[in-house]
Amino acid sequence: MRFQGSGWWQRRIAVLCVGGMLAGNGWGQAAMPSPPRSQTQGSDTVPQSAGRLQFEMPKSHNPLDAYSPNTVPEPELANSTRLLQLVRDGKLYLSLKDAIDLALENNLDLAIARYNLPIADTDILRTQAGGFFRGVNTGVVQGTPGGGVGGFGTGAPGAGAGGTSSGAGGAGAGASGLVQSTLGAGTVVSSYDPAITASVGAEHQTTPLANLQIYGVPSLQLNTGQFSFSYLQAFSTGTNISFQFNNNRQSTNSPFLFLSPATSGMFRFTIQQELLAGFGFGPNLRYLRIARNNKKISDIAFKDQVIATVTQIENIYWDLVSAYEQTQVNEQSSAFARQTLGNARKQLQLESIPQLDVMRAEAEVSKRDQDLTVARTSLELQETLMKNAVTKNLSDPLLEAMPVIPTDRTKTDQIQIVSPIQDLIAEALQHRPELAETDVDLVNRQISRRAARNALLPSLSLVGFYGGSGLAGPLNPLCQGCTSNVPVDFAGAMGNTFNNSSPDYYIGLNLNLPLRNRVAKADQFRSELEYRQAELRREQLKKQVRIEVRNAQYALEQTGARVEAARKARDLAQRTFEITGKEQELGAGSSYQTLTAQRDLSLAALDLVSAVTIHEKAKVELDRATGTTLKHNGILLQDAVNGSVSATSP
Repeated sequence: MRFQGSGWWQRRIAVLCVGGMLAGNGWGQAAMPSPPRSQTQGSDTVPQSAGRLQFEMPKSHNPLDAYSPNTVPEPELANSTRLLQLVRDGKLYLSLKDAIDLALENNLDLAIARYNLPIADTDILRTQAGGFFRGVNTGVVQGTPGGGVGGFGTGAPGAGAGGTSSGAGGAGAGASGLVQSTLGAGTVVSSYDPAITASVGAEHQTTPLANLQIYGVPSLQLNTGQFSFSYLQAFSTGTNISFQFNNNRQSTNSPFLFLSPATSGMFRFTIQQELLAGFGFGPNLRYLRIARNNKKISDIAFKDQVIATVTQIENIYWDLVSAYEQTQVNEQSSAFARQTLGNARKQLQLESIPQLDVMRAEAEVSKRDQDLTVARTSLELQETLMKNAVTKNLSDPLLEAMPVIPTDRTKTDQIQIVSPIQDLIAEALQHRPELAETDVDLVNRQISRRAARNALLPSLSLVGFYGGSGLAGPLNPLCQGCTSNVPVDFAGAMGNTFNNSSPDYYIGLNLNLPLRNRVAKADQFRSELEYRQAELRREQLKKQVRIEVRNAQYALEQTGARVEAARKARDLAQRTFEITGKEQELGAGSSYQTLTAQRDLSLAALDLVSAVTIHEKAKVELDRATGTTLKHNGILLQDAVNGSVSATSP
């Protein structure tokens, strides 16, 4: 595989630039108001990610390249330059689109899953040569905590964010209760890569003899030089061919052998064609067809990974917005409580209020300071989760401590109108990656069914070969009265070998008829069972998708109603606070009543923030359930494959 990225010097300059920028700014400052929208959109035109990757199978016209290993560079762990463009005044300003773009370039879940694409390509190369496919992973990598997708605080490692879910695609593997042990079953597939073998050598042999009648000497000495060559290749029609050639040159001390040194040659061309089991393209190309389908499954699984990651990023972002707005509400509430306490102490000195009112104000300040501390630490956690999700590394302590300012805000005045449920279900059945994976998996199982049926047949082969041999050499000077009409040189021996003067040919049938045939019968019936099982699983998955869509629609409607109720409660609390404030100014009310009204207003505001956040996440879930996450966020899948968001992305 080949990875292409920008040069080392570019990354070095980027590091120096951000170092100078961050050294001159205060990274620990409090949150500031969001910059104008136009400032946050500059990321659309920044230079592309330094970690852009291109996955390709290595290709070479050099025949010797087949014997040299290919290496894969170490992973690029530098954050994309897009991150630098979003840092101002020591803070990281993020819109939702910025967060998604950074995740497409930097998120390690996607980076890990991206390797599955060239891994699937290796199976295609392997099966083109007749090798068995090794399978692909279709699981979703879930190593990024946060976002409510099995993330931080929602499950044990391995159950969600801490590990990688299992996936199907290889023989013997299984998922969702399915069995895939007969995937690729059938007759043996020979290698389609030609194989050449050759040997050359010289031998001296001395053999003591018990009589002189056969060779005429008490000890026979043979000096033999030998060369042999063979070529083997199989074809996807069930055809095997081979060519063999042997040549040797032998000299002896025996007077009874009339040629010394004697040169001989022999060749044989053999062809074998399967006529029943293993005949045709179907059983012999099944590995390649399954590998190509697995490549499609791998591509679909990567799309599923992108959807899962983007969904998680959206959830993390809205959790960050919620924590940011809750912190602002608690800061305002704490500031008002402190102001009220100061006024109460002044009034106590004037003896216009009792000591009890001051004590109540002090207790309220303590309570609101506690709430503010909880809100700020929760915000810091969400900032950490967000930075972790959109970066490749957090090794820079300045980046790790940098505040994150979300520039998109929850909208309390816009409640999404839900489309008709049947339209949503139809869209989900068309776009959900899991259903597409299942369709391709059924095609693979159908290929295996046919191959297993073919393997039930007896093995009947048509075999034929044609060959020839030749002999040459000078007369043995030890042989008295010997004559010969054969050529005396090597060229003559080769001419006689191939001139059909001494032919050798054969044609026949080889039959292998296994009695009872229980292994093949069991595999064939098992492949039928597994296919029907997968069909049921597909229908079950379609039902599950329908339920998920309906559940997401209900959740959106319910959270919309909650937003409406929370907004009315907030408005009512606001009016109540204003009334109590005026009453206090006129001397008809106490500071404690105003403080209580303001506390109720803060609680109502916090409830509205929570309601709107849950509503936004319900919209995210509806997009995931209908398979429209990428479409609604304007994401090009190729950008996710490249690990770099193009400037022309929607």
